[in-house]
Amino acid sequence: MPDPMRSYLDFEKPVAELDSKIDELRALADAGSNIGEEIAKIEEKALQALSELYAALTPWQKTQVARHPQRPHCVDYIQGLITDFTPLAGDRKFGEDEALIAGFGRFRGESVCVLGQEKGFSTETRLKHNFGMARPEGYRKAVRLMEMADRFGIPVLSLVDTAGAYPGIGAEERGQAEAIARSTDACLQLGVINVAVVIGEGGSGGAIAIATANKVLMLEHAIYSVISPEAASSILWRDSAKAQEAATSMKITAQDLMKFGIIDQILPEPRGGAHRDPATMITKTGDAIAKAFDDLRGLDADEIRAQRRQKFLEIGRKLGA
Repeated sequence: MPDPMRSYLDFEKPVAELDSKIDELRALADAGSNIGEEIAKIEEKALQALSELYAALTPWQKTQVARHPQRPHCVDYIQGLITDFTPLAGDRKFGEDEALIAGFGRFRGESVCVLGQEKGFSTETRLKHNFGMARPEGYRKAVRLMEMADRFGIPVLSLVDTAGAYPGIGAEERGQAEAIARSTDACLQLGVINVAVVIGEGGSGGAIAIATANKVLMLEHAIYSVISPEAASSILWRDSAKAQEAATSMKITAQDLMKFGIIDQILPEPRGGAHRDPATMITKTGDAIAKAFDDLRGLDADEIRAQRRQKFLEIGRKLGA
């Protein structure tokens, strides 16, 4: 049954109209009208329209889907996949940053260190988590936990969903670029397996700071880029209205990034995107994470570092093959 609270994207207007019609007919059916067959036909038509729309999304439309407010967030994946999760706070230098959730828990019975960017799902939580844009203390917290995980031989799981690192004056004064660089370096130096999943928006250094992993997985309609389409169009054409053109040129979709060797696996989303069936998406993601860990299990610390190093050195080398 369509969720009356669901928000539709601009390109989903045909589906929204069909869903609205279905709701009207269901109200009539509840009042006693015998129109079950007609409802079934329109439901089938709506599902077909949804499938056709999502089978041919443009890069800009994928950007909109990746940013959908009802898409499952980091906290949803933690709740669905991690048991006994214990969050740890603070970077032991300046303070706590709630844009980046970090802690330890159990994934399918085994200890794991979890790092994740949380955008928030309401006005209150978005402000609390700063829309998923971490400050230097967030990345220094990530480094602190990665070093702890390395010390105790615990694998690291990163859930990436951010528009980018916070660009505020205070963040720059406290060494934003240095903090991102150190977090990226900490990922590369880990002697334990690390797996990253781009669950929504992977923006700039803010994403790669925790996504420099042995295996990088990406949801089918997520995006991953060095800069947002809006910012790129403002820089290149001095016109943010050309964001759609920028999104196409930047090759930010999972399908494009797979060709470049930047990611290792695309995780198919339910029909109409992860936001239409979060539970299924979270379960599928858990299965993919488990397989990624299993594929690397048995490697010693030097082999893990060598595999990760080789993965990033090979990016772009197989184009045209």
